Amino acid sequence: MKPVWIKHAAQLATIRGENAPRKRQDMSELGIIEDGSVWMEDGVIKAVGQTEELEQIFGARSKEAEVVDATGRLVTPGLVDPHTHVVFGGSREREFEMRLEGATYMDIMNAGGGIHATTRMTREATEDELVEQASRRLDSFLTHGVTTVEGKSGYGLDLVTELKQLRAMKRLNELHPVDLVPTFMAAHAVPQEYKGNEGEYIDSIINDMLPAVAEEKLAVFNDVFCEVGVFTPEQSERILEAGKRHGFIPKIHADEIESYGGAELAAKVGAISAEHLLKASTEGIQKMAEAGVIACLLPATALFLREEAAKGRQMVDEGVAVAISTDCNPGSSPTTSMPLVMNLACISMRLTPAEALVAATMNAACAIRMEDRVGSLDVGKQGDVVLWNVANYQELQYLFGVNHVGQVWKKGKRVVG
Repeated sequence: MKPVWIKHAAQLATIRGENAPRKRQDMSELGIIEDGSVWMEDGVIKAVGQTEELEQIFGARSKEAEVVDATGRLVTPGLVDPHTHVVFGGSREREFEMRLEGATYMDIMNAGGGIHATTRMTREATEDELVEQASRRLDSFLTHGVTTVEGKSGYGLDLVTELKQLRAMKRLNELHPVDLVPTFMAAHAVPQEYKGNEGEYIDSIINDMLPAVAEEKLAVFNDVFCEVGVFTPEQSERILEAGKRHGFIPKIHADEIESYGGAELAAKVGAISAEHLLKASTEGIQKMAEAGVIACLLPATALFLREEAAKGRQMVDEGVAVAISTDCNPGSSPTTSMPLVMNLACISMRLTPAEALVAATMNAACAIRMEDRVGSLDVGKQGDVVLWNVANYQELQYLFGVNHVGQVWKKGKRVVG
């Protein structure tokens, strides 16, 4: 593979610095280099600086490299999506219409739709079919500048299908250019066959599913949907603590529909991140800040459900490290557009353009323990780079609802453009 030399970028937003979640004013530090240049070789970044500096180092080798003229354009790290349900069977476009007719999220779910509908379709799909469908979604992520994606199970709700989803993710991580980081989430809903007997299902997660997933090393994280009508804080804590005993890092879907103590629980169990948080209490936000829990916010989901977005501005001001994500899923956020999510983070949650970019790169990487490999343009990290057809990071957020991706490199190989 030839070296890649990107040169003369109007802005090179390196986001360099410590590989740790950025908070408060640090979320605005982009490490911008004007007339910037990046040299990638053997899949990793070898040098970052002004073009004049890299000319002195690599000028004699220019003929052996793929030279990319980025004059007048923005270059950033590959975007990171830290919360998706990218592997699933079927589609739920009818529910979109139902929601517009007045049905709520829980109305649809209690009528056998929602997660339960996708569970039926995912159980019916073969592993090969799941791989094929999810591969197309990952292709779309790449075209939107996303080079690393977290993926959750949770559309199986039984041992066989949960393992099928996670095995599909393992195959995709080996076959597809995108890095796919797996999360086990059998605690996404109580399956209909256990209705009225939720305790038995929780026992199955703890005694059967977690050990099986751990034995095959199919996941890094363990997630739970802590919400009224799904899993209580007490049940969620039990599941997350059981996961920790098997080496899984806790995550939590928290306070999406009602304020339910999910943010507080995230702090209590030492979760790496709490997701959604539309209804998180001020006390919960403060506890997350104290415990170092990353807030993974999903503004496209709030938009799709016609709900008020999470309090992103308050969270940043309170000292919470904020990441953002598409929440790509078939029911409440069927999108792969992280550029749109960055736009919405500014418009609906009042993040600044710089904060939105950090939330989609370094903080997102930290939320899935990938900060040593991706999330910034640092020497030694993977050559995950995006060239945007805009002149600066402000324009990237200002011209909303448009995909400005020009070219994308994954591990030093051009995969888009």
